[in-house]
Amino acid sequence: MKICLRYLGDSGYQQGIGQELGVSQATVSRTVDRVVSSIVAQSNEWIKFPTTNHDLMEAKRIWQSMYKFPTAIGVIYCTHIGILKPNRHGDEYINRKGIPTLNGQDTCEAREMFTSVDCPLYRRLKLKSLKLRDVYRSERERRGATE
Repeated sequence: MKICLRYLGDSGYQQGIGQELGVSQATVSRTVDRVVSSIVAQSNEWIKFPTTNHDLMEAKRIWQSMYKFPTAIGVIYCTHIGILKPNRHGDEYINRKGIPTLNGQDTCEAREMFTSVDCPLYRRLKLKSLKLRDVYRSERERRGATE
């Protein structure tokens, strides 16, 4: 966890972080991938946009009571996350300022809790975790049928 938090807190080069923490670059890479994939796999439990009438009314009530903003249900934030230009399809990541980035968009509710996250990296990891879940489910079903 320390490796992942260090990388996410100040994502320098993995090799440098590995040297700082006494592990290899490969260990940094695997650790970050495992921790982030685990978080993404469980994100639907925590990141939920209000959809029912009750949830929407409650969101408006909280915005009104906390910030005197009566009809809001959330706020949106967009940002560009700097990355190293990928070797494959690298030009697809160049933003209007000529810098390679991922474009992220998030929404939050009045208590500063995420209600939606949209980022290419997040989607890729989420798809990966869903595919893995399907593989594990199929394997469990296969084993159950043969045992």
